[in-house]
Amino acid sequence: MILEMREITKQFPGVKALDNVTLQVEKGEIHALVGENGAGKSTLVKVLSGFYPHKSYNGQVFIKGKEMKFINTRNSEEAGIAIIYQELELIEELSIAENIFLGNLHNNHGIVKWDEVYYKAGELLKEFELEVDLSKKIKDIGIGQQQLVEIVKALSLNADILILDEPTAALTESEISLLMKILSQLKNRGVTCILISHKLNEVFEIADRVTVLRDGASIGTQIVKDVNEGQIIKMMVGRELTNRYPKKECKIGKIVFEVKNFTKYILGDRSKKLVSNINFSIRMGEIVGISGLMGSGRTELLMSLFGFLKGDIEGTIWLEGKEIKISNPKDAINYGLGIVSEDRKKYGLIHIDNVVKNTTLASLEKVSNYGLINGDQEIHETNQYVRNLGIKTPTVESIIDTLSGGNQQKVLLARCLMTKPKVLFLDEPTRGIDVGAKYEIYTLMNQLAARGAAIIMVSSEMPEIIGMSDRILVMHEGKIAGKFSKDEVTQEKIMIKAAGGSKNEA
Repeated sequence: MILEMREITKQFPGVKALDNVTLQVEKGEIHALVGENGAGKSTLVKVLSGFYPHKSYNGQVFIKGKEMKFINTRNSEEAGIAIIYQELELIEELSIAENIFLGNLHNNHGIVKWDEVYYKAGELLKEFELEVDLSKKIKDIGIGQQQLVEIVKALSLNADILILDEPTAALTESEISLLMKILSQLKNRGVTCILISHKLNEVFEIADRVTVLRDGASIGTQIVKDVNEGQIIKMMVGRELTNRYPKKECKIGKIVFEVKNFTKYILGDRSKKLVSNINFSIRMGEIVGISGLMGSGRTELLMSLFGFLKGDIEGTIWLEGKEIKISNPKDAINYGLGIVSEDRKKYGLIHIDNVVKNTTLASLEKVSNYGLINGDQEIHETNQYVRNLGIKTPTVESIIDTLSGGNQQKVLLARCLMTKPKVLFLDEPTRGIDVGAKYEIYTLMNQLAARGAAIIMVSSEMPEIIGMSDRILVMHEGKIAGKFSKDEVTQEKIMIKAAGGSKNEA
């Protein structure tokens, strides 16, 4: 046994995050760690990484039979542990090669040997069949490639134990396939992998065993081939969850939002288009899904319509039969549009602030009197959304970064809902969220639709797109390549259009 964590208990003010959790991991296995948001997965990993020093929790950690008392993360790395967190830790202004060896640059008496850095980075990438220009800055590559760079960075440390926290959340299907291949290669070399994932299909594809956490306690460990998804979900949520996508029962009304011949150019360059000649409409009570491969223009479309992206525009946007002009997000909010961005770290959260401030940020006029914010009203409004959305937080005054990724996502949704939007843009709304919380989000979407809201949802998960949408638009290279009704759509038809297939193929 390469890793054993015995009776780990970790408390924060007002909450017991871990309650006598035990985890045993065999050498060379791929061990999945699953549970709802707030179940304790990230806290357990932070104990293992040394982020929480040994004196801050009760219990014992053993690596290769030897008890470890980590004071900091450097101790953990020296013990052969590498962790890739859900929120990537890359330096945007540095090159890919520099990021791979960040903190571990090859040098001679303090002088960096750049030829060696780039050579060894190239060898690592080649070993795992990753083709990318090593001199490119991190900010100039997609989030999927950034995730793969983070993985190679961890592998450069020659770790015995590799921990991956939601590694496929931002990856395309082809990148996920490559990652699964890389994990299999690592397993064959004897590297132990701990995989934290909400995507149970991936757990069943690649993992040998799975440990389930619920409410800070370890519910049990199972051999993957001996159980099914339904059994794991029941262990996670404490109940049967047979229908992943709640049935939507509401009347679809008149057209509320319409985009006509919409083209968005890159700022300062009319020769390059982010999206081109977009035409679609959405009705009250309708959920329209937008599918497509990464880089197809899905996110760029929503961000352009909402006023986040600068650059020339052609075409028109109509709301309730009237043409509107959106120059910035404030315009969009004032017109009655709301958005939950896929990148909550960059476009969503104020990381140094608490749950209250992050919730009310877009609706300050609703909690203000004569220009002065009413703190009691802020807390009251926030508590309502915390209850309605099931946000797990010790108090509404807790700093947002102390919440799990899924609960941070719910706070962003609460902020958006507080503006009472007529049209709601959801970009990957369930990324990094467990199956139980996903069901809550889906139910909420249906409730909003029943009240007359129009919802436009971008998702990389095809079962989610098909399960939740009344209609589906498929994007390819910045254009709408296909449109399907709920009754006629299949995953195969979506993939043909997403890959640029001809009309006759779908």
